[in-house]
Amino acid sequence: MARRCAITGKGNLSGNNVSHANNKTRRTFRANLQTTSLLSETLGQSIRVRLSTNAIRTIEHAGGFDAFLLKTAPTKLPQAMRRLKQRLEKARAAAA
Repeated sequence: MARRCAITGKGNLSGNNVSHANNKTRRTFRANLQTTSLLSETLGQSIRVRLSTNAIRTIEHAGGFDAFLLKTAPTKLPQAMRRLKQRLEKARAAAA
């Protein structure tokens, strides 16, 4: 499992530790990833995904996981989230 956010694509960055003597050694800046269960009300199940805290805030701001996926263009989503969005749209159409 890669250290990458399932929605935003944020991952590790690399840079330098710089000491007081100006010695530079390589280091990595890790993304703040959390494994969360998001409830899909339309599908009636929870989905476990690994998200950055920024993505969690974005989903909450959009009004939940279903609302976020429906608002977001498919070109901005990774392949796994596109498939989930298609399942969501199909379930909504069947319910209507």
